Amino acid sequence: MPAVHMAASQLKRWIDGTLHQGISREQLGYYLDEFTFRFNRRTARSRGLLFYRLLQQATKTDPATLKDLVIPQDSDPRPLHE
Repeated sequence: MPAVHMAASQLKRWIDGTLHQGISREQLGYYLDEFTFRFNRRTARSRGLLFYRLLQQATKTDPATLKDLVIPQDSDPRPLHE
């Protein structure tokens, strides 16, 4: 399972290098989504379309309130590291 170990190692390095303040339980899903997106796109040949697709998605998605972004209704408000 070397591929699994490589992905886990990259996730740990990404968290350490990007999220210096640590991670919280309520935001963990978003962090994992971003890592998965970046991991899956690391060898993509069409990186130039990324901004175009981001704009496409932004225009098709309903806006979210700040409250929904900061504290989602279905999350546990306790921090991951207590």
